[in-house]
Amino acid sequence: MICRIWHGITPRSKADAYAGFLEQRAIPDYRSIPGNRHVAVLRRDEGEVTHFLTVTHWDSAESIRDFAGDDLLKARYYPEDQDYLLEFEPLVQHFVVTAFENSG
Repeated sequence: MICRIWHGITPRSKADAYAGFLEQRAIPDYRSIPGNRHVAVLRRDEGEVTHFLTVTHWDSAESIRDFAGDDLLKARYYPEDQDYLLEFEPLVQHFVVTAFENSG
């Protein structure tokens, strides 16, 4: 299993709206891809900005490719992201999951 982590930063004033966007648009998109096992959106408010991490778990590189395209480490953005994000980080991080427990 592969864990894919993306990081984004919004102005704090737009954080609630962006969190709603991620829940309504991004999570269903991730979940629609065969091989996606889990999606979590993490948020940390820090002064005037808010950090978001999307942490997804995938069965294989092939399932990530179905979501992200051939360049597996390239970040994938939605057109709406331009309304929220302060910057567009070009890459995500991948980790091989060595232990995972799903409590159901």
